[in-house]
Amino acid sequence: MTMANSGQAVVDIDEAAAGGEGGGQAMRSPALPPVPYVLNFTDLSYSVKKSGGLGCLPSRPSNRLASSADLPAASPAGTTKTLLDGISGEARDGELFAVMGASGSGKSTLVDALAGRIARDSLRGGVTLNGEPLHGRRLRAISAYVMQDDLLYPMLTVRETLLFAAEFRLPRALSPERKLARVDALLDQLGLSRAADTIIGDEAHRGVSGGERRRVSIGTDIIHDPILLFLDEPTSGLDSASAFMVVQVLRRIAQSGSVVIMTIHQPSARILGILDRLLLLSRGRTVYAGTPAGLKPFFGEFGAPIPDNENPAEFALDTIREYERQPDGAAALADFNAKWQNNSSSASTGKDNKESKLMSTMPLELAIAESVSRGKLVAGSGSGSAVSGSVPTFANPPWTEVWVLIKRSFTNTARMPELFAMRLGTIMVTGFILATIFWRLDDSPKGVQERLGFFAMAMSTMFYVCADALPVFVQERHIYLRETAHNAYRRISYVLANAAVSFPPLVLLSLAFAVTTFWSVGLAGGGSSFLFFVVIILASFWAGSGFVTFLSAVVPHVMLGYTVVVAILAYFLLFSGFFINRDRIPDYWIWFHYLSLVKYPYQAVLQNEFRDATRCFSRGIEMFDGTPVGRMSEAVKLKVLDAISRTLGTNMTVNTCVSTGADVLAQQAVMDIGKWNCLLITVAWGFFFRALFYVVLLVGSKNKRK
Repeated sequence: MTMANSGQAVVDIDEAAAGGEGGGQAMRSPALPPVPYVLNFTDLSYSVKKSGGLGCLPSRPSNRLASSADLPAASPAGTTKTLLDGISGEARDGELFAVMGASGSGKSTLVDALAGRIARDSLRGGVTLNGEPLHGRRLRAISAYVMQDDLLYPMLTVRETLLFAAEFRLPRALSPERKLARVDALLDQLGLSRAADTIIGDEAHRGVSGGERRRVSIGTDIIHDPILLFLDEPTSGLDSASAFMVVQVLRRIAQSGSVVIMTIHQPSARILGILDRLLLLSRGRTVYAGTPAGLKPFFGEFGAPIPDNENPAEFALDTIREYERQPDGAAALADFNAKWQNNSSSASTGKDNKESKLMSTMPLELAIAESVSRGKLVAGSGSGSAVSGSVPTFANPPWTEVWVLIKRSFTNTARMPELFAMRLGTIMVTGFILATIFWRLDDSPKGVQERLGFFAMAMSTMFYVCADALPVFVQERHIYLRETAHNAYRRISYVLANAAVSFPPLVLLSLAFAVTTFWSVGLAGGGSSFLFFVVIILASFWAGSGFVTFLSAVVPHVMLGYTVVVAILAYFLLFSGFFINRDRIPDYWIWFHYLSLVKYPYQAVLQNEFRDATRCFSRGIEMFDGTPVGRMSEAVKLKVLDAISRTLGTNMTVNTCVSTGADVLAQQAVMDIGKWNCLLITVAWGFFFRALFYVVLLVGSKNKRK
């Protein structure tokens, strides 16, 4: 093992690349016994309020993340529901520890409690590893949590998915070749070598099978070879063969020196045969704790013997369900289990207890350092930092995280070019329609009104087109929550990468729209005016995408999000200054005028178009257009014009300029802010909404129950 200058551990895994199912296990000397780990949990209790609630970033039920409705167990009687009621147990390295029970039994809540996903002030009882309290940065650095859902990017291959996970979770001091070797070893360990270059796939793209997808999900979370591995229903939705293969993989992970704890609903007889310890729950209470082989004597003494041809796990769960239909539930089983455990402890020779004490005698920090020295790829925890107790929160610096996030997103989206093609097509079609409707506008009063309509439609279209960014974070939300739960990367890194990835397409869309419309509509100013037109469109796209991205974090449902986006953008257009001038807006609504995102680009393009004070937009009798005089004959108009000339004492002819570009700007009341300041404000809006996006992620995505 070599050490990075930063104190991080760099494990030589060249041997792992050659294979061996254990991956990292290949580096460990077979003569050395595994580093002992014992995870103890004592009298765990947890209660929540019965009424539900919504947070800023609600997740799928299977993810079981933070909820504002959760409440500590000390709440008043009658307002809470007990999910855990004095649960105790022990899990060791090298063993598969399975938590079983019917739906609502508390098995997932227990795993959440062990994984540190419940706030400490809400959970009663203690969780220790090798006798030391386990929480905070140390827990996140040495553990992994695999959610029930397979949350993966569909267009990445299996190998790419694991490589990106390695970039996040393994320290930058580890060379790319060694990270690739770790990925190859993990592919072999997970039985995914043949599917390594197959995309994950989704409903529209054929990819790997369900069992392979589940193993990839596990692989992304164990790329750093964690000491503690928690899994929520890893076999859910799989056929029996795939489920058995997944549990076999978990068995090998446990044998490599990890403590593996998982929930499982109803294991087959084959799966039950490779489990080491069981914990059966009913309504938050323990009804059995022991080995699978102990199920038959347990239920035999209880008075419900398991038939020889029956799956003990299925029989046990069926029996528990029958008792749960009674008013007292499975209290009889829980009470019998307590007596059973006491009798077993009294009858024991003490050998197991002595062994447990001996296993837990190695201090935790020394045990972690020893594991790293034997090849455990615990991200960021070198032997020096492990002994000192200071485990780095993240394996890599922010700029590395941003680069990897950008590279992953571009790789995924590049394989779905139809998405950008649809956006480009929408912009081109919109531009074509506007160009043909407002074709070659003249410099007349009607031309002025038509230009105002074109600019209002064009600028508001930029924001409406940005609504396509709404599903992006809604779809990535659960991947983001899973990856940040154990500090794969910083939230600010995700925000920066999200902005960087979204920007290049906006440049192409801006150019496409400007090229389609600028000369076709007959806008003035030449090259410099065209460049400003492109830049203000790009700024509008930037502000609009930032606004929609922020809303996608606040409103987690796509259809509801579209409704909110469309409504707010309609308000922005209403108060932009097109329908009603700024000086005509009531004082009690003027604040909304300055909050309107459409105001600033609309005002900027008007100034860009009408900035030439010598350009005339109304000559002679054209001033009567839109008035009662305008409906009269030209001869009458000339007489009226002559009368006006005599009255004013000036010579007004048919060619006399009555209204210039400056007059148009003054009439529209759009000179309170200059066009360059409007551009800067529009750009600033984009940064502001992305800052709000970060705040929402920071506040609303705590991966803990309260």
